[in-house]
Amino acid sequence: MAKKTVADLDVSGKRVLVRVDFNVPLDDSQNVTDDLRIRMALPTIQSILERGGRVILMSHLGRPKGEIVASLSLKPAADKLAELLGHDVAFATDTVGNDAAAKVAALQDGQVLVLENLRFNPGEDRKSDNSVKEPFAETLASFADVYVNDAFGTCHRTDSSMYLVPLKMAGKPRVAGVLLLKEIRYLADTISNPDRPFVAIVGGAKVSDKINVIRNLLTVCDKVLIGGAMAYTFELARGNKVGKSLVEPDKIELARELMASAGDKLELPVDTHCGDDFSADCNKVVVTAGQIPDDFEGLDIGPETAKRYAGLVSSAKTVVWNGPMGVCEMPPFDAGTRIVAEAIANSGATSIIGGGDSAAAIQQLGFADKVTHISTGGGASLEMLEGKKFEAVELLDEE
Repeated sequence: MAKKTVADLDVSGKRVLVRVDFNVPLDDSQNVTDDLRIRMALPTIQSILERGGRVILMSHLGRPKGEIVASLSLKPAADKLAELLGHDVAFATDTVGNDAAAKVAALQDGQVLVLENLRFNPGEDRKSDNSVKEPFAETLASFADVYVNDAFGTCHRTDSSMYLVPLKMAGKPRVAGVLLLKEIRYLADTISNPDRPFVAIVGGAKVSDKINVIRNLLTVCDKVLIGGAMAYTFELARGNKVGKSLVEPDKIELARELMASAGDKLELPVDTHCGDDFSADCNKVVVTAGQIPDDFEGLDIGPETAKRYAGLVSSAKTVVWNGPMGVCEMPPFDAGTRIVAEAIANSGATSIIGGGDSAAAIQQLGFADKVTHISTGGGASLEMLEGKKFEAVELLDEE
């Protein structure tokens, strides 16, 4: 998936419209509580600034559904960006209105402007009527000489800023940012041509959320290791006892089909750490997988499974991980996730961590600098692991 990047362009004196993902968490005082997504956008922003470009940043935050919601303003993200850059950052109080137009016109070489939350305008929603979307996209497209997509987290969507705006900028450069290129390289290119053995670890609550990911990974991986609550649906499909564990009874047949087609590629837990209540101080027991007592629920993979999975990971050359092994936010049921994460960190393999809980776990455990790539996209990383193509990426200029 070879796409031109912002590094391929002469941006001096150019207005560069960059779609970033500043969908960051805010506290009650409107302070950014996790600036990872802003920091991940810095290489693209700094590349443009250092070469004399004029940066116009656009992003969504939360789900205001076309209405102005003061608590979802991008102003705190703009302030955090200024702090990280050590550089003044202008802020427009609207997206395509008078303030945005005036501040775009006033922008000078080496300056940055952040537009207000895209989703304050109904024109951003891909489901809106064309009479609303078209003028919104045309105005944004008119602001710039270059379009850069650096918002991997929303690349699986065709919201106006991701698809219609670059479509309106046909004839102008439309390229990938540094972060987007990195995500494509690891999530698409590495997986399509991995060093082997290639091991995938898939966890989380529901088989239904990850079914297409598991199917696709089974076609390319040497082993797919299953953890999290989804393992109990597989045990139910085997006719085993799962007690009060979280299961999807309507996905039993699907689980059977997966096990039948996967052969020895699919690895299920051999033991389970259970509790008689969803709490850290519950009564606990470790049992053979599929033998969970009636009054207990599975809350983590057991120690034998963790040891087995760590061994498979330690001998791998490529590892993909998406989804925790248990209730990773509640000790002692975080043990399986911690042991697997540590094995990945120490493996020496090309290691790709999918978005969401796995990324949070790797960072909280202090292993972020020991893995190859942590994806910034939850839904997007899942869809790329499924092997899907993204329209928002496809329309970018080829290398």
